[in-house]
Amino acid sequence: MIALPAASLHYKRIRTPPITTYSIRELAERLSGTLAGDASIEIDGIEQIERAVAHQLTFIGSRAYASLWEKSGASAAVVSQAISVEPGPGRAVIRVADADLAMAQVLALFEPPAPSQPAGIHPAAQVDPTSTIGESASIGAGCYIGPRVSIGKGTRLYPNVTVLDEAVIGEGCVLWPGVVVRDRCRIGNGCILHAGVSIGADGFGYRPSADRRSLVKIPHIGSVQIGNGVEIGANSCVDRGKFSATVIGDGTKIDNLVQIGHNCRIGRCCVIAACTGVAGSVTLGDGVMVGGCVAIKDHITIGSGARIGGGSGVTGDVAAGMTVVGYPAREHQDTLRQWAALKKLPELLRTKQSR
Repeated sequence: MIALPAASLHYKRIRTPPITTYSIRELAERLSGTLAGDASIEIDGIEQIERAVAHQLTFIGSRAYASLWEKSGASAAVVSQAISVEPGPGRAVIRVADADLAMAQVLALFEPPAPSQPAGIHPAAQVDPTSTIGESASIGAGCYIGPRVSIGKGTRLYPNVTVLDEAVIGEGCVLWPGVVVRDRCRIGNGCILHAGVSIGADGFGYRPSADRRSLVKIPHIGSVQIGNGVEIGANSCVDRGKFSATVIGDGTKIDNLVQIGHNCRIGRCCVIAACTGVAGSVTLGDGVMVGGCVAIKDHITIGSGARIGGGSGVTGDVAAGMTVVGYPAREHQDTLRQWAALKKLPELLRTKQSR
């Protein structure tokens, strides 16, 4: 075993050259915020409050972080109006209605350019002559585009993306390396599929054979239909339908390592966090929010606007607008009362035994 110098075991902050610089006054104007403090500050980067240094901007959207502002090295902060924070000498704050939404705007200003990939078909890509590639689309090295595939205008496929027979990908999409879109699947406009995403793999369907000595694979002859503006995180999977299609509605955002089973119907603008498993034939309404590591049983319906707490196990239907937590998932207030009661159980047992 090689001994490493002690210094190499510690995190070292590395400042990359600034992409651009904004005055704090300009940022306040772009955010429609109220500026307080030193208006001459120049900002060349963004960082979390504990790690920020001079000329960097940070964000305070929760009172939990307000106490860190005094010792922060940041030159300025974007602060939600509901939080009382003063700039202090030589620093500034921008007060906005919602610091988290403002953060999205500022991050977009400092976002570095996407990895370079010119329009056209790379010589190392294999594109079937029966496919249709839209104007200004970009097909990277090692990509395979199968027969009768359609790829829309301005869509960008980074290296080693596979799109199989008769699949359709809309305009302005981005598919990162390793994405696989299986045959006959359809993806709308403006979608982002991160590295390793699988669209249209066979659903998980098996039945015991007649003699009960083996398993019979159930063919899945359906497809996947993904709406516009959908984003799917790295190494997530959306399986094809058994009969018709697995459907993902417009604007839905799916995190990394999420499994969407066959024949699911996910509504518009849903949010599904990492490591969640959605079994087959589940229906989610519009605007459903699902926390991380949630398990959702097959053939159930979760109504529009419902919220599922992280780590929950959903074994039955959830009404629209309802918040559930726990395993099995139940209405969150009832579950919290049960958890509080369980905490008291050891004390109750000791009291009973002492009598």
